[in-house]
Amino acid sequence: MFVVMLACFGCEWRLRPTEQTVAERVVVERFDRIETLFLTTGDVSALQQMYTNYPRQTRTLIEDLLQVGHVNDSDINARFHHYFQDTTLQRLIADASQRYADMNDVGEELTLAFERLRSWLPSLPMPQVYAQIGSLDQSIVVGDGMLGISLDKYLGSDYPLYLKYGYTERQRSMMTRSFIVPDCLGFYLLSVYPQPGGEQASRQQLDQHMGCIQYCVNFATGQPTFKNAHVDRAGQLMNEQHLTAEELLRRY
Repeated sequence: MFVVMLACFGCEWRLRPTEQTVAERVVVERFDRIETLFLTTGDVSALQQMYTNYPRQTRTLIEDLLQVGHVNDSDINARFHHYFQDTTLQRLIADASQRYADMNDVGEELTLAFERLRSWLPSLPMPQVYAQIGSLDQSIVVGDGMLGISLDKYLGSDYPLYLKYGYTERQRSMMTRSFIVPDCLGFYLLSVYPQPGGEQASRQQLDQHMGCIQYCVNFATGQPTFKNAHVDRAGQLMNEQHLTAEELLRRY
């Protein structure tokens, strides 16, 4: 369910097929706010809202991301709450809540990016996007038509806890607000268009497929976020072979 992670220039963007897509506004659902209320105060009503309003998100967080047990376990609520009482995790919660008090800009960027992306991939389904607080595990969680953003992984390249826990300079450079949209698009595309060679794919094939994903992300965001030889090659393949984005992602 999880995909963890993404450059071209001097090549044309070919909008094929040319049919227009209707923009669908992306609203980032604030699952993190209800989660934060429960984890900081123990408010039982907040926990009930998590299970009632966000059942799939809650199950994914507890069972897959944190792996503290199953939602049907008799003591799971106590274990879930206790897990986050660590001072480091409480600080993550507080800092994420402060820095992401407003996420309207992220929703607007995702709306524009998906609109551009679907001009290339008209049949691409729109995911349900939500924010959550993890424990420095996955950045983006994809599965079952959902796309979850772990805000604790996007607190800035100079965030003290990232330095304390040994994240490299390169890793920290991508743990910023500006990388949320590119990461969302990249992980989501990987879930829809997995590596054509499957488990038998070579390292070169894996790198080339990632380059194709990144090439499409750059187009969708309108920014050269990802720059490498594999992205350049993806652009060459698309132009030289007159491929649609769908063909590019399924072949390479």
